[in-house]
Amino acid sequence: MDRKEFRDLATPEEAREAIRSLSLEGGIDRVSLEEARGRVLVARIDAERDVPGFDRASLDGYALRARDTFGADEADPATLELVGEVHAGEEPAVEVGEGEAVEISTGAVMPPGADAMVPVERTDRVERSSTERANGEAVRSDGAAVRIRTAVAPGDNVMFAGADVAAGERALGPDTRITPREIGLLSALGVDEVPVRARPRVGIVSTGDELVRPGDDLADARGEIYDVNSYTIAAGVEDAGGEAVLYPHAGDDQDEMERVLREAADECDLVLSSGSTSASAVDVIYRVIEDRGDLLLHGVSVKPGKPMLVGRLEGDASSGTSAYVGLPGYPVSAMMVFRTFVAPAIREAAGVPEPAAATVEGTMAVRERHEQGRLRLMPVGLVSDGEGETRVYPVDKGSGATTSLAEADGVVEIGADTDYLEAGEDVTVTLFSPDVRRPSLLGVGEDDPTLSRLLDRLENPRYLAVGSRPGLRRLREGVPDVAVVSGPLAVESDAASLGEWSREWGLVVPAGNPAEIAGLADLVDRGLRFCNRTTDSGLRSSLDAGIDELAAKRGVDRQEVVGAIDGFRSTRRAHESPARVVIGGGADAGLGLRSTAEALDLEFVSLGTEVVRAVANPTRVEKSGVRAFAAALEESPEVETDV
Repeated sequence: MDRKEFRDLATPEEAREAIRSLSLEGGIDRVSLEEARGRVLVARIDAERDVPGFDRASLDGYALRARDTFGADEADPATLELVGEVHAGEEPAVEVGEGEAVEISTGAVMPPGADAMVPVERTDRVERSSTERANGEAVRSDGAAVRIRTAVAPGDNVMFAGADVAAGERALGPDTRITPREIGLLSALGVDEVPVRARPRVGIVSTGDELVRPGDDLADARGEIYDVNSYTIAAGVEDAGGEAVLYPHAGDDQDEMERVLREAADECDLVLSSGSTSASAVDVIYRVIEDRGDLLLHGVSVKPGKPMLVGRLEGDASSGTSAYVGLPGYPVSAMMVFRTFVAPAIREAAGVPEPAAATVEGTMAVRERHEQGRLRLMPVGLVSDGEGETRVYPVDKGSGATTSLAEADGVVEIGADTDYLEAGEDVTVTLFSPDVRRPSLLGVGEDDPTLSRLLDRLENPRYLAVGSRPGLRRLREGVPDVAVVSGPLAVESDAASLGEWSREWGLVVPAGNPAEIAGLADLVDRGLRFCNRTTDSGLRSSLDAGIDELAAKRGVDRQEVVGAIDGFRSTRRAHESPARVVIGGGADAGLGLRSTAEALDLEFVSLGTEVVRAVANPTRVEKSGVRAFAAALEESPEVETDV
């Protein structure tokens, strides 16, 4: 198949215009009140009855005629004869006459003859004597009476029929988003079903032979990976007010891809695919759109997200077309393009308002270069410095790293004509959502089981396991609050020591140690397969020191020892990863920790102990998150803090 080159890249605004030209509306649904929350009305709702439909008491007390209370006060109360009572939900069986009152409950129907009510706290109920008089007239000696200690006017403490909503009145207008309060009004009107905008049905198709649904088994040897995009994009669709429909994976075969996409086009208002959009020989999805629809756009001048498609796609069952947007395959690129271009279109079709603008002003913590020519959407994290000011740092492990967004708080847009953002430069961060909380503590450095347990005791920490060397570098740059380092690495003298602990390091080997490995010499002399850690790791520094010692003992060059170890340059980033390679049969031994071997039921060959040190940015030792971390270190029996 010939390689298809990108067309001229569209500008971001041209991409928005292309998507706006598509029809995403899904029509009208009639839904019950139970299903109405969050939906958008398509027609006006008028009241078909008064609410309330009767005059009702606003408080517990006594219904009466207002003129019978004229002149009543605390010193000279009016005494009225009690002639009955009315409770909520029952029809009054008594009429109020001159000099009479009726006990009444909140919400009960006002009895005939009464035009006001007095709250119970302004009354006294009494048993009458034969000498008592009511309004100048003698009253009977049997029964009860009530003393009214305040005067009221007609209508006081009464909600008249239609006072809330009157019959024929406009209750709710079209395009009203239904929240719990609107549901309350609709319930009061007796409405049990409402016409709302149909949520746009959005079909989601992830492409690629390498994709596997989460929960199924992976074959790493075939390069299989779990499908990230289907689930993250579906969640984004639901947040934007759409209805997400997941379809089976489409492989890289054009016929299969066409079948799945056209099935989705038959059933959905918008089809979103991810992957197979770049200009390579196997990325053929644009050919499907060209053959079975209308390709409006291929490629946008934005980073990440250049390989983006916009068009229309014909279904199999009808002559109509569905809107189509092709997202890049890398998760970060896919979500950034979806968030920037597609989610606003779904919200508009669903009638869901744009989320409240949530932005934060801050300054760049480090200098960040930018390749001109494209708008860049840069994921960033936020951290407060020692003065409480907001510092902004890039979070970018590449478009294929799903944690780039999980570890970020928002996005900084860098214009196409910008070369770089300087450290200290003011920037505006658009948060991923208004409820984003910046971390209480930002830590970087070595990954470690003890550290993980300590972080579990803190509220909303963020820890980036970048390795000891990058952790120290970022601490020097002033980005994090704390750094955690291990092995024989020098720590800046001005860094504030918070605590340290030891861990046993060595070789993780299969259960039973079938190769009978005793130490580093076996890796050098016997051609055993080895899995190493990356050079960023403090554990790797300890290994390098051990190799230097072995080379000196043998009187040979260090490179000779390194060259004799099969797999020395086969590296993994995290402390457990080499052990997983051993479990999978890819190595006879892996660099690791005793705690890892024990957790995975493997054997361990000890090569020594190394110290893990937690140090703080000296300008942030009084920050509350740092103090909480220091307290957790002090309370841990594994940690020595008097250092």
